[in-house]
Amino acid sequence: MQGKTHLVPLTALQPIKGWEEYFRHGEGYLNAAVGAHRKEVRAFTPEILYNIIAMAIEKFVMAALMRHGALPYNHTMGDLVEAMENTFPGKMGEIGEGLLALDKYQEICDIDAFNIRPPKMEEIPAMLELAGRLRGLVVNELL
Repeated sequence: MQGKTHLVPLTALQPIKGWEEYFRHGEGYLNAAVGAHRKEVRAFTPEILYNIIAMAIEKFVMAALMRHGALPYNHTMGDLVEAMENTFPGKMGEIGEGLLALDKYQEICDIDAFNIRPPKMEEIPAMLELAGRLRGLVVNELL
């Protein structure tokens, strides 16, 4: 006789150690990208800024997931969004759509379909805004 599977409410899950550090790192990456963009530091090309912003996003997502005892399957934007939607149903909305759109700049998981399209500097403000919105969601609703 098989027993029924019982779902455990999110409040009963144990946080994964280190989530606070992931959050702090996310803030550091986001602050670095915002500052470099604002000051127009030439060394910070759009491609470098994109990657720093992506690191901030990944750290914010990991902090939220780990705080609730969850992890993503992998670390593409698609995997991160899927894990967030599974862990926090209905919370991602347009933020999730924006994160998924970021994958178009670097498709690097499949060696046969490897593709990098560097963003233009004009695209960076929207990416910074998206990362800021994700940070706000994490701080205000998910931690």
